[in-house]
Amino acid sequence: MKRALLFSILVLTSAIASADTIEMKVYGLVCAFCAQGIEKTLRKNPATEDVVVSLEHQLVAVSTHPGQDIPDADLTKALTDAGYDVKGISRTQRPMTEVRAGLKQDAK
Repeated sequence: MKRALLFSILVLTSAIASADTIEMKVYGLVCAFCAQGIEKTLRKNPATEDVVVSLEHQLVAVSTHPGQDIPDADLTKALTDAGYDVKGISRTQRPMTEVRAGLKQDAK
């Protein structure tokens, strides 16, 4: 019983720990239509939980469902196929609420 409980806790913890926010520096974002298109494209991926696009910061952030991932190559291909230039990809544990708050804070 103890082993089953420990195993369950480990599985849940690893699923929560692997929930990522993928932040990408993207050049070529110039209008709200660009942002809307990127968001729509990235939301088609079943691993995507949420998307934030900031024209001002040239930032695209994607959070994934716990335990799921989107390879960098897939993200880069989706954005370059749409005509944008991906300059960098970083993965963090930063929740999307924090990403949004940071963007709002910078806008002030």
